Amino acid sequence: MEETDEYDYSVLKEIGKASYDALNYGKGLVKEGARLIDIAESVEEYLKEKGFEMAFPVNVSVNEQAAHYTSPFGDTSVVPKGAVVKLDVGARKGTYLGDCAVTIDLSGKYSKLIEATEKALENAISMVKAGRAVNEIGRETENIAKSCGFEPIRNLGGHGVERHNLHAGVFIPNFDNGDTTELEEGQVIAIEPFMTNGSGYVGDGETIEIFQKTGSPSIRSSYAREIAAFIDEHYLTFPFATRWIQKELKLESDFNIRRALTELAYADAIESFPVLVEKKKGMVAQAEKEMIVEKDSCTVVTR
Repeated sequence: MEETDEYDYSVLKEIGKASYDALNYGKGLVKEGARLIDIAESVEEYLKEKGFEMAFPVNVSVNEQAAHYTSPFGDTSVVPKGAVVKLDVGARKGTYLGDCAVTIDLSGKYSKLIEATEKALENAISMVKAGRAVNEIGRETENIAKSCGFEPIRNLGGHGVERHNLHAGVFIPNFDNGDTTELEEGQVIAIEPFMTNGSGYVGDGETIEIFQKTGSPSIRSSYAREIAAFIDEHYLTFPFATRWIQKELKLESDFNIRRALTELAYADAIESFPVLVEKKKGMVAQAEKEMIVEKDSCTVVTR
């Protein structure tokens, strides 16, 4: 297949189904006491065994963490008792990218939060069509959140999905931000409501385990150049996890890798993605599906 920026929608649907199947597989692994790294790596291996690469490292974000937690190498963290766990998964085939997420409540206390988030997703999907303004979708999500006693997370939202780029083009807010940008026929998007019983905003946490190549500037240290070459060869411009590098290089310590990644980030060769944490430590729920915008509706591919 010739490499262009145009979509072969049959490949996209294949990627979507694989992503959704992997999400459901991972959902069954989320249990109290399960190691987070085992969940992430089991889902990643599931997709690899089926012939797919990863669009991004599997996210297993707990409680007030909204997104971007993926385990470091040797992570001993486990799913806490009564946790609310967000599982975010995406398969990749060439430059075609999948993206979907679900929230699992192990306490039974946050069913209304999760139900509201899932309802917002389904209502948003029913609104998607060419010519729909993105703020109208955000308004619906906000209305559902408020009517159920929750807050939409205002500095997170859905996004366009392009070849090579998981977050590109249009931003789809979780509230009415006044953006009247209209969806276009043939566009690929991910609708991604986040809701919380907290402040409605996230900030950067201290943990950073996900990176992505963004440029090729001159690098001073030889080791950082070696890591940059390794990233080019193995991950191209797609997000990767620190543990992937350490595992591939069979290193017992990640000190030099982190030093190299710090140098690369400082030189604007890579972008870092810190764990996103609700600012008042509120509980966070997430739901996400990917779809193709059509003239009068949409086709969900992660289903």
